[in-house]
Amino acid sequence: MAAPEAVTADDRARVVTAAALKAAEALQISKTTLGRILGLSPASVTRLASGTELRPDTKPYELALLLLRLYRSLDSIMGGDRSLAREWLASDNRALGGRPLDRITTIIGLTEVTAHVDAFRARV
Repeated sequence: MAAPEAVTADDRARVVTAAALKAAEALQISKTTLGRILGLSPASVTRLASGTELRPDTKPYELALLLLRLYRSLDSIMGGDRSLAREWLASDNRALGGRPLDRITTIIGLTEVTAHVDAFRARV
């Protein structure tokens, strides 16, 4: 039996970049908003969609991982219903002090929204 190949940093970069773009698409997060979430310019987000990858040693990569965690938790709570997840993101939330979609454009907001959703996911 052949030994499995080691996962490289390039492999991780490719997977995380593609997954972040797909999560943003599923949640109908615009490229401008995705750029604000990841701390990138809209042009950089466009380059990501064209094949450029996030580097694992960067803040945007770490923020993409956090966005993916949020997406997975929302997907779990909403039973895979993306329209419900989009509606939740766009609705005012008193517990979070605003619309989650607005809150996740800052690092603190992304962290707090993800923690909030994770807390509900733990109950499911």
